[in-house]
Amino acid sequence: MKLLVVGSVAFDAIETPFGKTDKILGGAATYIGITSSILGVKSGIVSVVGGDFPQEHLDMFTDRDINIEGIEIVKEGKTFFWSGKYHNDLNTRDTLATEVNVLENFDPKIPDSMQDAEILLLGNLHPGVQLSVLEKMNNRPKLVILDTMNFWMDSAWDILMDMIAKTDVITINDEEARQLSGEYSLVKAAKKIHTLGPKYVIIKKGEHGALLFHDNKVFAIPALPLEEVFDPTGAGDTFAGGFAAYLAKKGKFDFETMKSALIVGSAMASFTVEKFGTERIEEVKESDMFGRLRQFKELTTFDVEVQ
Repeated sequence: MKLLVVGSVAFDAIETPFGKTDKILGGAATYIGITSSILGVKSGIVSVVGGDFPQEHLDMFTDRDINIEGIEIVKEGKTFFWSGKYHNDLNTRDTLATEVNVLENFDPKIPDSMQDAEILLLGNLHPGVQLSVLEKMNNRPKLVILDTMNFWMDSAWDILMDMIAKTDVITINDEEARQLSGEYSLVKAAKKIHTLGPKYVIIKKGEHGALLFHDNKVFAIPALPLEEVFDPTGAGDTFAGGFAAYLAKKGKFDFETMKSALIVGSAMASFTVEKFGTERIEEVKESDMFGRLRQFKELTTFDVEVQ
């Protein structure tokens, strides 16, 4: 199945307790596209960059068989830029700079070659932009996956509710789930979010793993314990990319397949945090992914008598 990704292709400048970078490649669609290519899934990116965006990055996408017909280049503009500094626990960070640049007037254009995409993954953008993508597609994709954040809950609530109502799978973190639902219990929060439209609710808990909810079913996975974590930037996007790409590869959207997709997403995210930016995930091959999945299996498999 084809995977259409709509999201940012950007520059990041990152500082963690382990070092800092100058401007490097970032953006949700970047991480998702790279991750999809590792799983051998045909994907296309819809985004916008400025004239300052290097050709070498675009070449990297095409070398990975990622369709970039939907990446608009505004030659007189500048690419979206974010700079942040992570605290010692790597769970909290301070934003040092956000330059929206060409993303401010982003009007997504869906290339004809991706109009037949069966899976649509909407990265964290203004919900009005996300809605416009659905309206521009000739047919509704078989599966719509939505990523959003608390900023849009604060600033664009009504249009976000419209977007969520048209969503099959929503992926948010625990803090956002509580804000969206008004419930502290994540089980109650998921039930409330189900009533807004999504059939599946994924709640990410960072270093504590993730939860998948569907009807009255719940599936929980841990995060893989790692010796070295350098940079959590892009981990959530890599997670979403691995999740969506696995579903595209299997061509099924039932609860059991989504459970496996959740594990693949978490395994892929565990690579991203090992180096700054996209450096580590760009090195990963499918065989590396299988090795990490084996580690996950060993971590979570047990045999106990239940009487």
